[in-house]
Amino acid sequence: MFVFHKIASKTKRKPYVRSAYFRENKKKQKIFFDYFWEHLFQKNPKERMKRLKYFQAALEVIAESRNHPIAEKNHYKKNETLYRFSGLTRDKSLFFVQIKKDEKTGKRYLMSCFPVE
Repeated sequence: MFVFHKIASKTKRKPYVRSAYFRENKKKQKIFFDYFWEHLFQKNPKERMKRLKYFQAALEVIAESRNHPIAEKNHYKKNETLYRFSGLTRDKSLFFVQIKKDEKTGKRYLMSCFPVE
């Protein structure tokens, strides 16, 4: 949570992190956190803490990764594309970061970060 508050204090509006992979006109695009907290608090407390351990590493993957993610259209909403990036923590555990892109507005949202099981 401390990491998020540090990001949120940098802006007066919605908190975001810029992505190295999503670039338009040589400018890194913003990834917003709107859906991440809603999704996280739908989980039980044990699962929530498990996922929060990957939050800081997920932010680093978003900010610095230029590797191609797994991309697929959302089967339930045709105007959304889901991107799944993979990353490693310092102790070499593999995890995924999922980002949703709204095709109508072009905005991108962090959906979830979770370990590979």
